[in-house]
Amino acid sequence: MVEEESVKERELVTDKVEEAKEKKRRSSKEIIAELEASAKKAQEEAKENYDRLLRVSADFENYKKRVAREKAELIRYGNEELIKELLPVIDNLERALDHASGEGEKEGVIEGVEMTITQFTQTLQRLGVTPISTVGERFDPNIHEAVMEQPTGEFDPGCVVSELQKGYLLNERLLRPAKVVVAKSQGDSEQEKEEA
Repeated sequence: MVEEESVKERELVTDKVEEAKEKKRRSSKEIIAELEASAKKAQEEAKENYDRLLRVSADFENYKKRVAREKAELIRYGNEELIKELLPVIDNLERALDHASGEGEKEGVIEGVEMTITQFTQTLQRLGVTPISTVGERFDPNIHEAVMEQPTGEFDPGCVVSELQKGYLLNERLLRPAKVVVAKSQGDSEQEKEEA
């Protein structure tokens, strides 16, 4: 009996071992199937991402080319509006020259040139260019360039006496400083003469 029981126990253990092996085989097959499905899905996602990357790269290259083309056009034609605004001024100066070369009055030429200067000034103002006020103002080294000093009793020392060349601002930014003569006291002039 003991032998029968030990044979039955052996058979029972063998059956359980076989069942466990079968479960492992099935679960291995299921795991392999799941891994294969997961790998296939990952490959499809990788392909989609690669295709998307190619499209984005192509779009970016097209964008860079378009921006470079627009920049080149802006540099080439950026002054177009300015030039269009200045052409009528040139036309009027040519008319003034034609009028001056004829046998006409000089007053007409002077009047024509004055009108052209007015037109030119208005054009510059439309473009944001404004003249710097100078005579009678305190000397400001940020917008004035002192060319010389002149003794005078008419203006306080450090004030602008006269303007040799106009200065201009472009949208509140210095375009060109005004070249000016600055007042100094008459006493300073007499001291310089005594020292010399």
